[in-house]
Amino acid sequence: MTELELKYGCNPNQKPSRVFMRQGGDLPVTVLNGRPGYINFLDALNSWQLARELKEATGLPAAASFKHVSPAGAAVGLPLSGTERKIYFVETDKDLSPIACAYIRARGADRLCSYGDWAALSDVCDADTAAYLKAEVSDGIIAPGYTAEALEILKTKKKGNYNVVQIDPAYVPDPVEYKDVYGVTFQQGRNGYRIDESLLGNIVTRNRDLPQAAKIDMIVALITLKYTQSNSVCYVRDGQSIGVGAGQQSRIHCTRLAGAKADSWYLRQHPKVLSLPFTGGIRRPDRDNAIDCYLSDEESMWLLADGSWERTFQTRPEPLTGEEKKEWLAQMGGVTCGSDAFFPFGDNVERARRSGVQYIVQPGGSIRDDNVIETADKYGMTMCFTGMRLFHH
Repeated sequence: MTELELKYGCNPNQKPSRVFMRQGGDLPVTVLNGRPGYINFLDALNSWQLARELKEATGLPAAASFKHVSPAGAAVGLPLSGTERKIYFVETDKDLSPIACAYIRARGADRLCSYGDWAALSDVCDADTAAYLKAEVSDGIIAPGYTAEALEILKTKKKGNYNVVQIDPAYVPDPVEYKDVYGVTFQQGRNGYRIDESLLGNIVTRNRDLPQAAKIDMIVALITLKYTQSNSVCYVRDGQSIGVGAGQQSRIHCTRLAGAKADSWYLRQHPKVLSLPFTGGIRRPDRDNAIDCYLSDEESMWLLADGSWERTFQTRPEPLTGEEKKEWLAQMGGVTCGSDAFFPFGDNVERARRSGVQYIVQPGGSIRDDNVIETADKYGMTMCFTGMRLFHH
């Protein structure tokens, strides 16, 4: 197929709309089901690059959950713990495939923001992944292939209108990119910068301890940031992003936003949250919203979307106090924080520490690098300078 006509662009008034190859030739994607739109394809192509590069860099199956051209989450396919199965609403006891675990963990990073996501898989979509995805609110998926069983499951989603896109894994894009803004054409070389462990050799802190698991987390952070709208900061733990702060004008706001999301991810594992007495048959999005309200610092945490906690819980749950939250978050450790550009001040390190950050990876190059390094040394952190900025717009 040389081109694909779309319903409209970013908004209904933006017509005509299509995707095609500027230099001619066939598109590298095939629509197997549904009718993806303009934003769907932006998410699909960006998320596919993230998942593919993460697989290449780590050797592990990888997945991403995208919303509005930034990842809500990304992860590699490590096995799910018992707690993760609970907080991600895995409703089967059987062992799941690595690619299914990758997507479940990617979506679980920020379930509220993954509502209506676009899913991307580095590997062929199997029945395990399709069955989990069928129960989630999602706009579509891109993968290099689908098993017959997986495709059959996905074609039943959204009354048969779920968007399923297959991409040619052998496709190599042109090294030059173009973009039109206000009738003016921009040109740049495609960001083919390779992210791997060779970037992590410049450790600038006194603490030089960098275990293999932390190296994988740094790679997850950097590749996630490479496809996140800048400015951006990403927190990672155990091969999974747990907080992405995207598109902020200030670096500290990125760090705070990502940190707040990481805190929420960890608080979801608190015993009081795990034992919330939900009513039978409640939908996953309603559970996610209720948990978000429950973890809120506002006195109005019981003002759920429908205005009635009785429809959500069998009995009124015991509140999670501020002191209990503080005590629980104090246990969070081993977290990696990545930044797409240098930290200009040590306040970013101070905020990251509050969310259990032990490892930091960033380009370096600030005139205040000495202050940033000094702050990391104060807390015994390990910090790498990569020397490479990862802005994405």
